[in-house]
Amino acid sequence: MRASSARLVICTGLTLASAMSLSGCLFGGGKDDVDPLALAAQTEPADKLYNQGLANLDGGRLGEATKKFEAIDRQYPYSEWARKALVMRAFAAYRNGDYDTAVASSKRYLATYPGTSEAAYAQYIMGLSYFRQIPDVTRDQRDTARAVGAMQEVVDRYPESEYAEDARSKIRVARDQLAGKEMQVGRYYLERREYLAAINRFKTVVDQYPQTRHVEEALSRLTEAYYAMGLTQEAQASASVLGQNFPDSQWYKDSYALLQSKGLEPRAATGDSWFTKATRAITGAG
Repeated sequence: MRASSARLVICTGLTLASAMSLSGCLFGGGKDDVDPLALAAQTEPADKLYNQGLANLDGGRLGEATKKFEAIDRQYPYSEWARKALVMRAFAAYRNGDYDTAVASSKRYLATYPGTSEAAYAQYIMGLSYFRQIPDVTRDQRDTARAVGAMQEVVDRYPESEYAEDARSKIRVARDQLAGKEMQVGRYYLERREYLAAINRFKTVVDQYPQTRHVEEALSRLTEAYYAMGLTQEAQASASVLGQNFPDSQWYKDSYALLQSKGLEPRAATGDSWFTKATRAITGAG
């Protein structure tokens, strides 16, 4: 009886100690306090967590929304709710300006659930995240190129989605930025009289970005660079392409005046030359 009583006292003491420890964890007072919200997230059903996350999004509580979606991912992996939570986590990160997380979550979604109805949305969020990081034209345009690539995926893979039209619009903006960067570098070389390097940049604008607002200046700068090198036929051909497509442009007037200063005038190139192809690209005929 004494031994049994001793064991009972010990067991009771342990039970009491355990209860006190648990109480301390839940209600504070120690280093290893448990966050009641985090504990609740571990026990809430997935649909409730998801709806709470949406409510947090609507209320602008982006951090709380992210925690809810992350909790679903941890507690209910590969479930339908986890799939939905992942794309909403990408959106919440985008709204919060955390573009790296938005891109990472979008990529993960597309790798895990490529054929679902939300795939177009995940791809679009990725494109938006890159688009919002497009820098000034004087800086590296890596994110601009990524924005074009991501948005082009929206157009190519999900042409009937509700995001395709806006993706096309943002592609035009981003491509114009890329053309602007080429022009900036080309002007730099032209000012330094590095004419071949300048010509390569201006031709890139005409070849790769013929529908942008920079193509008029690019053709005029080509005329100027060729003229400076003494390549009069090429200068005349460049001015001819400019005049055919933008006859009222100030750039054409400047190029025409430059040629006239040496008694020359714009003259179309013969045969299937680069200049002929450039005209087709600008008009959309090729």
